[in-house]
Amino acid sequence: MKQARMIDILLVDDDEGDVLMTREALEDAKYANNLFVAYDGLEALEFMQKQGAHSEVPTPDLVLLDINMPRMGGHEVLAWMREQDAYKLTPVVMLTTSSSDVDIFKSYEYQANCFVTKPVDLAQFNKVIHAIDYFWTGIVRLPPKATD
Repeated sequence: MKQARMIDILLVDDDEGDVLMTREALEDAKYANNLFVAYDGLEALEFMQKQGAHSEVPTPDLVLLDINMPRMGGHEVLAWMREQDAYKLTPVVMLTTSSSDVDIFKSYEYQANCFVTKPVDLAQFNKVIHAIDYFWTGIVRLPPKATD
């Protein structure tokens, strides 16, 4: 069943090519979402805390989080999120090139909702993004937002 409202997705990824492919795949999927991008973990924290240039952004309903990024990695962002009342329940998809058992274990230990390894093939990448988007915007019910 389709969500009645637009959802706000925060993509945290330092690879501009992956950001562009994700943006295009989400636009192609035509589900109700707004995509925001942070290019590393520290910018993601600024976004979620509505600091600086991010003072007027919405609270994300869903976070797509890469692991290996400069300044602050995805596991650190996830650990921070789970310590914050406003982000304890926010769904997080670890979307990364890693397929390491250590990264998978650590992601679930920090309460990621799922772990997805980015396919290198463009067609497969699009299928994965469409599936993530459809699942989180079309099937599941997301928790209500904390106050924006």
